[in-house]
Amino acid sequence: MQLFRRLFTPLVIVLIAIPSRALAQDRHVIAPSAIAAAVTEHIAQEQADRAAIHEALGQPEVRALAAQSGVDVERVEALAGTLSGSDLEVVANEARTVNESLIGGASTVTLSTTTIIIGLLVLILLIVALK
Repeated sequence: MQLFRRLFTPLVIVLIAIPSRALAQDRHVIAPSAIAAAVTEHIAQEQADRAAIHEALGQPEVRALAAQSGVDVERVEALAGTLSGSDLEVVANEARTVNESLIGGASTVTLSTTTIIIGLLVLILLIVALK
C-alpha cells in the first residue's frame, strides 16, 4: 500500500497541477473563419440597408413630399443613421419599396407611393423617438 501511495501521489499532484487548458486541444464548436464570415455578412447587410434608406431619402419625389408635409429630410437622414437591428431592417424594406416604385425615372407619385413614403418618414421618426 505504501508503494502504491509513493507512486501515485506524485502522479496525482502533477495531473492536478497541469492546467486543463494545456491538455485541451484548440477545438472550437464553430470555426473562427465562420464567425468572421458571419460578422462580415452582417456588416455588409447593415451597410446595404443604410444605403437603401439614404437612396430613398435622396429621391426628389421623397424630398418634395417631405417638404410638403413639413418634415426635415436631413434630420430624418441623421436619425436613420442611428437605426440598428430589426428597426433598421424594417425601415430598409420600406425604403426598398419606395426605391422600386420610383425606379425607371417615374415622375408621378401615386397615392400608394405617397403613402409608402410618408409611412417611411413617420416610421423612422417613431422608432428613434421611442428608443
